[in-house]
Amino acid sequence: MARRAAPHRGIDVHYGEPAADDAAATEAAAMRPSKTQLKNRSHELQALGVALAALSDNALAAMPLPERLRDAVELYRRTKTHEGRRRQMQYVGKLMHNADEAVLREAVAAATLGTAQSALALHEAERWRAELIAGDDAMTRWMAEHPETDTQQMRSLVRAARRDAAGLVPEDRQPKSFRELFQFIKPML
Repeated sequence: MARRAAPHRGIDVHYGEPAADDAAATEAAAMRPSKTQLKNRSHELQALGVALAALSDNALAAMPLPERLRDAVELYRRTKTHEGRRRQMQYVGKLMHNADEAVLREAVAAATLGTAQSALALHEAERWRAELIAGDDAMTRWMAEHPETDTQQMRSLVRAARRDAAGLVPEDRQPKSFRELFQFIKPML
């Protein structure tokens, strides 16, 4: 191999053979994240910040957030302009680098899952109410699944709801018995 003198620093360069400093620099570069990875991480943190901002006031108050991050999220919620919200969310993403991301993700997931589970429970109670009013076989299935139910009260509520549904047009119907049956079913699910 031919040797050429480097024009600066007086270092000899061997073409075709990596220098020891180059190998260390290449190894260090391989260990640090690329610019794309850093941008993607920043976007992920901003998305987590948007999820935090979308939570209810009570859920946000219960979150274990650093004070500066909590203030930044609240300012994001109050900001109305698109550009202002974009810049504020970038700031929130920057502050999120110092927060414990795993804890925040778990808290957001728990808050989101909690609302989904409560909605699912309400839909299940509505489904049971409709089935109980529709036929007696639903009462048998209910009693098999929930033996702790007060049978006499359940039958009374179902009869009242059926009576209300039977002869009256929907405008004249008083939905009190429907509500009472729903309120009776809901805590048992």
